Amino acid sequence: METNPLIQLEQFGQSIWLDYIRRDLITSGELSKLIESDGISGMTTNPAIFEKAISGSHDYEQEIGEMIKQEYDSKAIYEAVCIKDVKMAADEFKPLYDRTDGNEGFVNIEVNPHLAHNTESTIEEAKRLWTAIDRPNVMIKIPATPEALPAITQLTTEGINTNATLLFGLPRYREVAEAYIAGIELRAKTGESLNHVTSVASFFISRVASLVDPMEKILLARDSEQDYFTTYMKGQTAIATAQLAYEMYKGIFGGDKFRKLALQGTRPQRLLWASTSSKNPEYSDVKYIEALIGENTVSTVPPQTLMAYREHGHPEARIELNLGQARSLMEELSVLGIDLNMITRELEAEGLKKFCSQYDSLLAILEQASGKR
Repeated sequence: METNPLIQLEQFGQSIWLDYIRRDLITSGELSKLIESDGISGMTTNPAIFEKAISGSHDYEQEIGEMIKQEYDSKAIYEAVCIKDVKMAADEFKPLYDRTDGNEGFVNIEVNPHLAHNTESTIEEAKRLWTAIDRPNVMIKIPATPEALPAITQLTTEGINTNATLLFGLPRYREVAEAYIAGIELRAKTGESLNHVTSVASFFISRVASLVDPMEKILLARDSEQDYFTTYMKGQTAIATAQLAYEMYKGIFGGDKFRKLALQGTRPQRLLWASTSSKNPEYSDVKYIEALIGENTVSTVPPQTLMAYREHGHPEARIELNLGQARSLMEELSVLGIDLNMITRELEAEGLKKFCSQYDSLLAILEQASGKR
C-alpha cells in the first residue's frame, strides 16, 4: 500500500489543518478518521463555513428552533451553535494535543470581524469566547489589523492562544510576530507558565495570486520577450511572499531575543498558509500546498484540496528552494511598477469587508429562520 502523502507531510514538519466544520462530521466519527488516517492535526472555522454547515444540513434545526422559542437573537444563536461545535471538535483533537505536548490539535474560532478596528472590543470578545469554550486547544482568530496588534499582545500575556489572520504582506507579518513576542515577554514577567501559550500567523496565499496574476499577464503582453516572467514570475508572487515570510520567521524566532524565551518554554508563532485552494484553473489544485512545505509550518485545506493532495500530492521540503529568485521577483515587481505594499493593504481591506459580509450573511439566515417560527 502506498503511503498517504498527507501522512508523509509530517516528516517535513508540515501540519495540515482542515478548513471546515460540520456537526455530523464530528458526530459520525468522520473527523476522528481524518485525524487517524490523514494526519489532520487541527481545524479552522469562520462564519462562511458555519453558514454552509447550518444551511446545508438538518443537524442544527431542532437546536436553533429551541433557541428561537427562547427568543435568542441571531448573534446569540450563532455563537451558541459555533461554540458547541468548536467544543466538540476540540474534544476530538484533545488526545493529539496531549500526545504532542500542546503542539498540535487546535480548533480555531473567529471573533466578530466588525470589531477588527477596535482593540478593546476585540480583546473583550476573544476573552469571552475563550472562557465560554474552556478548552486549552482552541485558538482565537483575530484579523491582523493595526488595531489588533495590541490585542494579540494582551491576549498572549493572559495565556490565550491567537491566530493572527488575514495577513498578506511582510511588514504587517513582522508587526504580528513582534506583538506575540511582546505578549510572551510580559507574561514571563508575571511568572506565569509559557509552556502552553501559542499562536499562528496566517497568510492568505491564493488571494494574493488572484490580484497580482492579472497584472503579470498585462506585463507579459507588454513585453513577451521578458524571460524572467515566462520562466519564473508567472503565478509565483504569492509563493515568493510566503517564502520570504518564512525566511523572516526563521530570523525572528531563531534570533537571540527569542532564544532566551524559548529556554523558558516559549513556542514560536508558526506561519500558517491559508486560502490554499487554487483559484486559477491553469494551476495545479495542490500548487499552494506543494510549494510551501517547510518545517514548523501549517497549511489549512478545504475538503476538496485535502482529497486532491491525498490522491496526487508529492511531499518535499520546498519552501526554501530558489530564495534568490523570490527576492529577485520582488525587486522586479517594484521596477515594473507593481507596489506590493499597496496591494496587500488593499487585500486586507477587501478581506475584512468579505469577512464582515460573511458574518452578516449568516446572521441574516438566522434572522430569516426566526421570522418563520
